[in-house]
Amino acid sequence: MDDAALIRAAQAGSGEAFEQLVGAYDQAVLRLAFNLLRSPEDARDVYQEAFLRVYRNLHAFRFDCSFQTWLYRIVTNLCLDSLRKRKVRREESTVLDTPDGPRDRAEALPEERADGDPQRRILSRELKSRIADALERMTPRERMVFEMRHYHGMRLRLIGEALGTTEEAAKNCLFRATQKMRVALGDFV
Repeated sequence: MDDAALIRAAQAGSGEAFEQLVGAYDQAVLRLAFNLLRSPEDARDVYQEAFLRVYRNLHAFRFDCSFQTWLYRIVTNLCLDSLRKRKVRREESTVLDTPDGPRDRAEALPEERADGDPQRRILSRELKSRIADALERMTPRERMVFEMRHYHGMRLRLIGEALGTTEEAAKNCLFRATQKMRVALGDFV
């Protein structure tokens, strides 16, 4: 069944149709929330709240936009709310002060591949660090647009719809985010 048929069945009360809708989008929603929030716990909270809101409001879905756009709008709004709350309560940092200087706890995680090339690991770590820094310097909206375009492959029109703005505004936001990423990567690229 396609999304429209599943939505109509779920609107008529079919729990199985709703489960199929969730199954079709659950990984994408969780990935988007994690990429935007950088916290597994917060991403899971947004994931649950997003599908709870979809369940509660599916009866009002009018097919004015695609289900994916509607769902992503819910997810991005929840992520923005979470980021705003984070600024207020200041999340615990992953950086620890050690006798040898500051050290990121994430660096202590074991390498997935034991046979990895050390030079490549160093370059990869540096690249990840620069990308993370660039993403942190972006506004929440810029980061969302950048993530939706580059990590989820969404078209600018759909991104604009998901964020409740125009395609042109999404394009301008993506341009600013891309410029920030280029500056952060600098000589690395």
